Amino acid sequence: MRYWVGVVSVAHTEIGVEGGFCQFNHGKRAPVARMEAGDRFAIYSPKQEMKAGLSVQAFTAIGEVMPAQVYQVEYKGFRPFRRDAVYFVSSHASIRPLLEKLEFTKDRKASWGQVLRRGFFEISAEDFELIATAMAATKFEN
Repeated sequence: MRYWVGVVSVAHTEIGVEGGFCQFNHGKRAPVARMEAGDRFAIYSPKQEMKAGLSVQAFTAIGEVMPAQVYQVEYKGFRPFRRDAVYFVSSHASIRPLLEKLEFTKDRKASWGQVLRRGFFEISAEDFELIATAMAATKFEN
């Protein structure tokens, strides 16, 4: 099992949660193709909307990749790649209290956001657990 962070606005995260899928880096194939069934991911949302809106700077959803393969859909003239996912019951969790604890941010002081600009990256099991705990995440079975 591997663990990931994807950077997605709150508005787009809500669409994925409602639709039972995940997509990252503006629907590119590579991120979802790197994931395997059973991998877990947390979504970090810098803002409410993709290029605008209120600053959020929080983990806003957390879930697990399902066995289905990568697929492409037509969505408002856009053709993103997706993976089916199940989302855990959770609450939003600000990244600020976690900055000194997460391996991917703790030694970065003022530049902690740089790693998030990648849009999608692998994290340690320990970082995933910290995020899941902060979000009070509870996995539910379908």
